[in-house]
Amino acid sequence: MGVLNVTPDSFSDGGRYLDPERAVAHGLEMVSQGADWIDVGGESTRPGAQPVPAEEELLRVLPVIRGLRRRMGSRPISIDTTKSEVGEQAVRAGATIINDISGLRVDPRLAEVARRHRTPLILVHIRGGPETMQRRPFAKFVWRSLGGGLSQSIRRALASGLRSSQIIIDPGLGFGKTRRQNFEIVAQLRRLRRFGLPVLMGASRKSFVQAIVAGESLEPGRRTSVLQPPAQT
Repeated sequence: MGVLNVTPDSFSDGGRYLDPERAVAHGLEMVSQGADWIDVGGESTRPGAQPVPAEEELLRVLPVIRGLRRRMGSRPISIDTTKSEVGEQAVRAGATIINDISGLRVDPRLAEVARRHRTPLILVHIRGGPETMQRRPFAKFVWRSLGGGLSQSIRRALASGLRSSQIIIDPGLGFGKTRRQNFEIVAQLRRLRRFGLPVLMGASRKSFVQAIVAGESLEPGRRTSVLQPPAQT
């Protein structure tokens, strides 16, 4: 998946692709580099990000989705949104997957949009929202929180008439988890098999990966030599 942030404030590339032509060009570049699908988002989901109105989100994403669809043929394009209005318009513009980082907590009607248009729906686990998710307290038992949250999202989707074959689940790395909890999820990802659904995991450029590469501890504020080579004797 190539992630295309059409936002001024995303954590890795905010503001770089606000211009639709530049955004489309970058999406096509990612395809040339091997991306199987492009995920377009018009609202930042970085920690502390504030929501934007649906009208602003649509102004950002629709020209990009239309431009990509004209150039990408049948390759998948997903719309990263929590709003049913944005999901509806994005699908009409050419998006073929809906990616909801709130797991239907913000706007359950997104499931109805996916049902009507017969698109896959990605249900992401998150504690709180982008503006609050990295504030303490965190869940004591991450798998209890993760399992319960995803179960609730799946039930909401199915209750809206969505078929299980349309659902993809995402454990939401970095979305309301500690550094240690993120690694615990990665190490035990097989536990999600109990849902019997495809799993999407987004770890690219997340701060917990960058921190460990930089030699930091699983506990913020501490240093570790875990990635340092053994001393030569």
